[in-house]
Amino acid sequence: MSQGRDLHLLVGAVGLSALGDWLALVPLALHLEETTGSGILVALLFVAIWSPAIVLAGPAGLLADRFDTRRVLLVVSLTEAVVAITLAFVSGTGPVLVLAGLLGAGFALSQPAEFALVPRVAGEARVVVANARVETARYVGFTVGPLVGGGLAAAGGMRAAMLVNAASFLVVAVVAAVVRPDRSAAPVAAEERGRARDGIVFLVREPTLAIVMVVAFISLLFMTASAAAKVFFAKDVLEIGDVGYGVLIASWTLGMALGAMFLAPRVPGSVLALGALVAIVVQGAGLALPTLWLVAAFAFGGYLVGGLAHGTKNVLVRTLMHERVPQSLHGRAFAAYNALRNGAELVALLGGGLLVVAIGARWTLLFAGVIPMAAGVFAIAVARAQVALEAA
Repeated sequence: MSQGRDLHLLVGAVGLSALGDWLALVPLALHLEETTGSGILVALLFVAIWSPAIVLAGPAGLLADRFDTRRVLLVVSLTEAVVAITLAFVSGTGPVLVLAGLLGAGFALSQPAEFALVPRVAGEARVVVANARVETARYVGFTVGPLVGGGLAAAGGMRAAMLVNAASFLVVAVVAAVVRPDRSAAPVAAEERGRARDGIVFLVREPTLAIVMVVAFISLLFMTASAAAKVFFAKDVLEIGDVGYGVLIASWTLGMALGAMFLAPRVPGSVLALGALVAIVVQGAGLALPTLWLVAAFAFGGYLVGGLAHGTKNVLVRTLMHERVPQSLHGRAFAAYNALRNGAELVALLGGGLLVVAIGARWTLLFAGVIPMAAGVFAIAVARAQVALEAA
């Protein structure tokens, strides 16, 4: 009973944390836009919040692996609450960017701890179900956060939004204090704890994980690059207007939630890697095919299917890492994976805008779907060849 309660609490905390991330980001971006009118400074805000996951990947992973993950989550959440409260009362572009960077550092430190905590709260037998719920909660937070953040910014400016954000961090801190994870695993001796880079080393040396990581990175790179193209594709190519663009994006995010919650838990544990690679191929197809048949209903359906695959893939990759990475490396492995994801997003956001200018929205989306599809098909062939070689 306690295990089930703790899992529900952790899932709720993850969703609230994701909501808080975007509840902070939207008002901060609006504040900088209104006070400076500078697109460069708004871009610097995103860099300040996302880049710590890259810069702090090693220390963040070590922190999660060497210390009690609950305490890490508790201390980081309390610190983030203090930073958010401070943000509510500061003025000036410099202090806002510095404090936003501290929030980004908090995100970088808390996410590996949360990842390492999931199997200890859920139990190894239920890790895929736990990851499905965690990812679904995250998608809900990503959806609700911008709406709440924008509404609070409109009603009371940045201050109201930051105070609510601080409250969300305090709730996460309470959850970290009350959950009781499994403590049956033997503690890792100091001389066996290894180095910060051991997480990324394990990911690239373990054959199955290496294949999945490379293809997942390619998929994320082009998926993020497609973000700038979607609005132009909806309004200029499909000619479905603002509402149609909203429906298109909602179709994808709805699919992600449904895929994470209902499809991923049905994938057998023996084919997690294959399932993730197939999902990447389907995800790419969901992005590419609507560019070949320019019918709004087909585009909505394609994005729904692509989102289903996207959500399924995210759960399967997390579960694959939980199962194949030793528990003593969970924090460092996820911190490395998180750094790869954030690095891909920062590069792709710029590259996607340049692609739209150079070749147009339709061709950008076609390439953004086809290239991950090709990488996924190639990886499936390589993975099957590896299995055949091991069986021979």
